[in-house]
Amino acid sequence: AMTVSGKTIGELVDGAPNYNSEVIRPLDRPLTREGGISVLRGNLAPNGAVIKPSAATPALMQHRGRAVVFENIEHYYARIDDPDLGIDASSVMVLKNCGPRGYPGMAEVGNMELPAKLLKQGVSDMVRISDARMSGTAYGTVVLHVAPEAAAGGALALVRDGDLIDLDVAGRRLELLVSEEE
Repeated sequence: AMTVSGKTIGELVDGAPNYNSEVIRPLDRPLTREGGISVLRGNLAPNGAVIKPSAATPALMQHRGRAVVFENIEHYYARIDDPDLGIDASSVMVLKNCGPRGYPGMAEVGNMELPAKLLKQGVSDMVRISDARMSGTAYGTVVLHVAPEAAAGGALALVRDGDLIDLDVAGRRLELLVSEEE
């Protein structure tokens, strides 16, 4: 990437000595096999989405579930603890319209809390998907920055309650499993 100097980062550091190869490691000897963030793509995120695998529940890294959709953060707050909300541990929570266009200022609302009724059952994590952002210190199986965002006409805007969503972090995929007609 070009910097303000007119040179790429690679050009700027080319020839610079590496005084500690345990800190700045060569590509053939990474600190961990997987990076800290995985970029996912698919028909639900054609321009990408991100997940932090180290914060996710391993059993949820490959998951297929039915969507429970919240049109915006206010809709989420109004419905999340409704005892009649049709949600269970296998559901995929979807929060729309919280990206930079849909929710100006882009507050950290992507780390949706789980419904109280599921917490009482011992559920500690669920797949959550949003065009929002969240703190880097948060945890959970949370897919963020879905692009294009719902407010910009992204596929996230089309997701309805009950739609099947497939998450495959190892395969770097995020798919909405509906027919093209839908």
